[in-house]
Amino acid sequence: MKEKQYNKEKIVLDITDTILNLLLLFLFILTGLSKSTVHFIEQYTNNSYYILLLFVIITGIGFSIITFPLDFYSSYLLEHKYKLSNQTLGKWVIEKAKMLLVGSVIGLPILLLFYYLLATFGSLWWLLFGIGMFIISVVLSQIIPVFIMPLFYKIEPFEDAELTERINKLAKDAGLNLKAIFKFDMSKNTKKANAAFTGIGKTKRIILGDTLLQNFDKDEIETVIAHEMGHYKIKHIVKNMIFGTITSFGIFYILSVLYSHSLNWFGFSAITDIGALPILALWGMLINIIESPLSNYISRKYEYQADTYAVEQTNKHTQFITALNKLNEQNLGDKDPHPFIEWYYYSHPSIKRRIENIERLMHKKS
Repeated sequence: MKEKQYNKEKIVLDITDTILNLLLLFLFILTGLSKSTVHFIEQYTNNSYYILLLFVIITGIGFSIITFPLDFYSSYLLEHKYKLSNQTLGKWVIEKAKMLLVGSVIGLPILLLFYYLLATFGSLWWLLFGIGMFIISVVLSQIIPVFIMPLFYKIEPFEDAELTERINKLAKDAGLNLKAIFKFDMSKNTKKANAAFTGIGKTKRIILGDTLLQNFDKDEIETVIAHEMGHYKIKHIVKNMIFGTITSFGIFYILSVLYSHSLNWFGFSAITDIGALPILALWGMLINIIESPLSNYISRKYEYQADTYAVEQTNKHTQFITALNKLNEQNLGDKDPHPFIEWYYYSHPSIKRRIENIERLMHKKS
């Protein structure tokens, strides 16, 4: 089946990308190329922060050149192969350039902050960086819907009066002071459909992809939005922030210990040695590989809870099942993946298991 093959290819590409990046990082450090790059930059400046920026830029360009074929296939050719993309090659290049620019504007200051804390506070960098990243994540949650997303999509007020009234009622029942409902031109890039609750504080909003609005009826959209409201009502957003903060501090601490103890394996002696920083990135990737199943397990648990809320709140279980099947078909999802694949890779339960959960709920009520 087409969806099975598509998802199989995506997983193979993801595994290949992970192995390739791990291998590149390891060889970059082991061969001494990391040290050589720093020595080359030091011929032109002795300012540590300039050296760091140039090191990251040179390394980033090098890695991007090597991984470009894989990235191009996975993000462009594969999507066109399965007729999921609406992008021309030119638009794909523009979107990639914008992502790089936005990522640099956000990421480079964070990198400089990290190095400042590393150089100033030594082995305690993880604690202060964890605090800093918490603050940054809160700020980003507020500005992304308002300032960043419009760089990639045309955001417009949602004008369907009947559906707006339904969504506002769902928000009121969930205790949510919803600031606005918007639609965006998701179809400029993809045939896939989606909707989301974004922002915190004064930037809270519901955003609906035009692909969702074009292919789903009002009842189906209502159940999808009720699911998103369920995340708010059951406090998944707050729980995710708490869990994310705790795990971030834990991961940063583990990273600091592993980084310090493994420096001499590769001939480094100081944690501030810029040439040694790829070791930190290497450990970070390995920890992410180990930690991902736990995050995905919690996420799947929350998705089941939000599904339950949507069904109980709207009393439209048939429409919700139809909406889930439509989403799965339109996004070319694997309805029944291998249990291990679902356990390790899926942040959402498979559609088959979500529908089984809804049917169990209906059986209990009948």
